[in-house]
Amino acid sequence: MSSVTERRVELPGRGTTFVREIAGPAGAPALVLLHGLGATAGLNWGTSFEALGKKYRVVAIDHRGHGRGIQIRRDLFRLSDCADDVVALADVLGLDHFIPVGYSMGGPIAQLTWHRHRDRVRGLVLCATMTRFVRGGRGPAIMSSRALNMFGRLAPRRTMQRIGQSWLSDSIPDEELRGLILEEMGRTDLVAVAQAATALARFSSRRWIGEVDVPTAVVLTELDSLVPPASQRQMADAIPGASLHPVPGDHRVCGSAPELFVPALLEACRSVVGRSA
Repeated sequence: MSSVTERRVELPGRGTTFVREIAGPAGAPALVLLHGLGATAGLNWGTSFEALGKKYRVVAIDHRGHGRGIQIRRDLFRLSDCADDVVALADVLGLDHFIPVGYSMGGPIAQLTWHRHRDRVRGLVLCATMTRFVRGGRGPAIMSSRALNMFGRLAPRRTMQRIGQSWLSDSIPDEELRGLILEEMGRTDLVAVAQAATALARFSSRRWIGEVDVPTAVVLTELDSLVPPASQRQMADAIPGASLHPVPGDHRVCGSAPELFVPALLEACRSVVGRSA
């Protein structure tokens, strides 16, 4: 069984983040796993670590403001900063080249990592994601995130944490699962998550996604109500040579049905690694 190690890593000039790693076979290609909005690397990728670690070197980062990632209470959340964090982490770990694997919000971060650091990225695996999440950065969800952001800047951090834990406790009936999620999410800054939602709404890669020149695979969640399958397919069609790997699950399939998600993820990684070689 592959062993997952956890540790804090100082990114020079950027802050201290938290990573989970599996060494994998000697000389194996490196995958950098990028989690979704409001999650952590453990919650998003926990069911995938063992299978991926048998074939690849695996590095999973908690994004800034999420879990034990870089704290940004006084700063603005930017997806571009997350992409630069990924490359800064690769520098510290001695990874000259790697394959970003992004889920949901991690998809735009993966896309930006390629766009901003093309010489470092060997391929892309994009899961349950798309090129543009909200048209014009408007809508009820975005307005709510902006309101939460404003309130959070005035409220003490502990108050925001209690609000978040109360909401999670009420929304997760399974006691064991609730405990696991509360423990993992206990360090997440709700204000940062609100900022991240706003940043995600403003993101669009449509102008340049067709320029992607590295092997790419798209894991399409066919029953997804948050990220429309049609938009996922549109992204795949826009990327030259991208392979498509459908999963009969919704946006939570990575955690709720790993027996469906993990085989598709492995197939997608195998496709990208094979073509990048």
